[in-house]
Amino acid sequence: MAIFWLVLLVVLILIELATMGLTTVWFAGGALVAAIVAGFNGPLWLQIIVFVIVSLALLVFTRPIAVKYFNKDRVKTNSESLIGKQAIVISEIDNLEGIGQVTVGGQEWTARSLDDAVKLPVGAVVYIRAINGVKLLVEEKQM
Repeated sequence: MAIFWLVLLVVLILIELATMGLTTVWFAGGALVAAIVAGFNGPLWLQIIVFVIVSLALLVFTRPIAVKYFNKDRVKTNSESLIGKQAIVISEIDNLEGIGQVTVGGQEWTARSLDDAVKLPVGAVVYIRAINGVKLLVEEKQM
């Protein structure tokens, strides 16, 4: 049975290397521990339980850390990179009328205020707080 777990381990690692998606590496760890249990002549039911428990534990407790570590150098898309930046209102923003535009980084974007009751005049400096579809959600810069 240890051979089965070692073959599974190799297959899972090869899949992980091919995809680099952090999907099968957790189960490879479970297969390794199950192979160790099989090497000590543990019963099949124990090997399966150990495989499942170790795989799930690795998935639940280490995946969030690994994803954060491996995604720290990920380049944000155009729209994601705008959040937190300043923009200038070039067409009055009025949510009730459904109008408004800002310019940021030399590009014009349709914009809406985070607060429906707030109208933002031309020339106002705003912060981009979120993106909804193709519209920037902005908030006036407080002096």
